[in-house]
Amino acid sequence: MSSDERQGVTLRPALPSDEALLFEIYAASRADEIAQTGWDEAQRQFFLKMQFAAQQEHYRSHYPDAEHSLILLKERPVGRVYIARSSEEIRILDIALLPEDRNAGTGTLIIKDLMSEARKTGKPVRIYVETFNRALRLFERMGFSQVEQTGLHYLVEWRPANQ
Repeated sequence: MSSDERQGVTLRPALPSDEALLFEIYAASRADEIAQTGWDEAQRQFFLKMQFAAQQEHYRSHYPDAEHSLILLKERPVGRVYIARSSEEIRILDIALLPEDRNAGTGTLIIKDLMSEARKTGKPVRIYVETFNRALRLFERMGFSQVEQTGLHYLVEWRPANQ
């Protein structure tokens, strides 16, 4: 994709110094869900910090070679993406954007890049998405199909045409 087509969207490795920003992105991705709890702000923050730490540890232990990147829009951090590549697949472990940066095509560009990589490598792109997550519609519009349901999650995948 040319730099004009990218609209200033780039990735850079997440660093330990990005931890507060990564937590902010994570918390924003759970805001609608957490709002349903009736908890006060201290309870929300405690829960979110605990869940964020558990997610980070899970990804590090189960996907030690995964690529964890900040999504930048014209050098400004707007989200994060975790990608695990294996001999069988390209797995999007997580992709999240700050609320004010959603619905602007940024996530679509990242996903299209992974689809392009999948065409070159002949591997499917897969991600688990909650059944109630609005992002499910984005993946469906991009040609992903549901291949499995586990509790409140769908495993969706996109396969290159040659598969």
